[in-house]
Amino acid sequence: MERRMSEIAAIILAAGKGTRMKSDLHKVLHPIAGRAMLDHLMASVAELEPARQVVVVGSGREQIEAAVTGRADTCLQEPQLGTGHAVQQAESTLAGFCGDVLILYGDVPFVSADTMRAMIERLHGDDNPAVVVLGFEPEDTLQYGRVVADTNGKITKMVEFKDASEVERACRLCNSGLMAARSSDLFALLARVGNDNAQGEYYLPDIVNIAIADGRSCAAVKTGDPDEVAGINSRAELAEAEGRWQQKRRAQAMADGVSLVAPETVFFSYDTQLGRDVTVEPNVVFGPGVTVADHVTIHAFSHLEGATLHEKAEIGPYARLRPGAVLEEGAKIGNFVEMKKAVLGKGAKANHLTYLGDAEVGAGANIGAGTITCNYDGYFKHKTIIGPRAFIGSNSALIAPVKIGADAIVAAGSAVSRDVADGDLRMVRGEQIVKPGWADRFHDAMKKKKAATKK
Repeated sequence: MERRMSEIAAIILAAGKGTRMKSDLHKVLHPIAGRAMLDHLMASVAELEPARQVVVVGSGREQIEAAVTGRADTCLQEPQLGTGHAVQQAESTLAGFCGDVLILYGDVPFVSADTMRAMIERLHGDDNPAVVVLGFEPEDTLQYGRVVADTNGKITKMVEFKDASEVERACRLCNSGLMAARSSDLFALLARVGNDNAQGEYYLPDIVNIAIADGRSCAAVKTGDPDEVAGINSRAELAEAEGRWQQKRRAQAMADGVSLVAPETVFFSYDTQLGRDVTVEPNVVFGPGVTVADHVTIHAFSHLEGATLHEKAEIGPYARLRPGAVLEEGAKIGNFVEMKKAVLGKGAKANHLTYLGDAEVGAGANIGAGTITCNYDGYFKHKTIIGPRAFIGSNSALIAPVKIGADAIVAAGSAVSRDVADGDLRMVRGEQIVKPGWADRFHDAMKKKKAATKK
């Protein structure tokens, strides 16, 4: 029977101090692939179209509250007395909610929507479990809590590592901490959790043991990918998570028809979109908001963010595209060219040493080396418009607001501050003065002067 997603709520625990991160930024707001850990998780939750989302906050609460405003409610855990106590803080926020509850962790960002659905579906299995636990089997079970279950996933006991016997520690199914339960069961069970354990805390897994003692069934769902439930608590673990994410994204890009010359040197953002027959050379970085169409070539050491590249565009090497940069079909920018909030028209070229900011460049235009659009007067940004097929000579400064007409030519070395009409030539240079023999006389005089100082 298909369930309505509106019957789901998510409680995301994010109250920990994250001291191992040694950062002023809250742990769950540290980015992976250009997106905060918490946002990765919330994006997966959003696929289930939840009726409610609650983030449990503690240390650094202001940062998280600002980050989730308009997307989720927050509730405070203070003092912090364990995971069971943390979930309990959401009870008043979810008052009146009668659906299913997913319990997630802000520092476990890569749980997929499919895994969450599997947990909810298992919650409504024929045996009607009170609680569903997401388990995993890592290569090294370390000191994870154990889920003692039979081959059908029916749980007989949940135990923390420090409280486990040697036989229980030999169990390979580990507790990820993620759970699903009906709201009525969840908070009733939490009210019965005690803190008689090695840490003196209220453990969330105890709700499973309490339900089992009541004669109710509890079930485990196992993820096939232990990386999906990997927690991130330090800079090193953050880097490892970034590495795993990038490795998977590179593989996906190549499977989708992208050529990566040196895959391990290319870094994607969470929202990078690439067409087919795209070639990406070594040491290219994609920041957020980049869309690349088919048959595009991105040469080495280029950096893109907030940019759109249409079919057969070409950039780099050593190109930088900032937010608002658009290359239309067949447009090309070369080495050491920077674009920001600028459009390079169909077939237009800016091959080297150029800055195009707040600009529109028409189809077929040629931008010479060393050209800059002077778009900022110290207070406001101004626009430069360059018409189709215009030719901008090398080392020109286009002082915005200014318009260069279609087929116009700006002579090399010009500083243009007034509009240039269609088909006109604009040359803005100081008068060239020639003094025959002056340089020879200067050199002779200086050589004699230098020789005199050595006597």
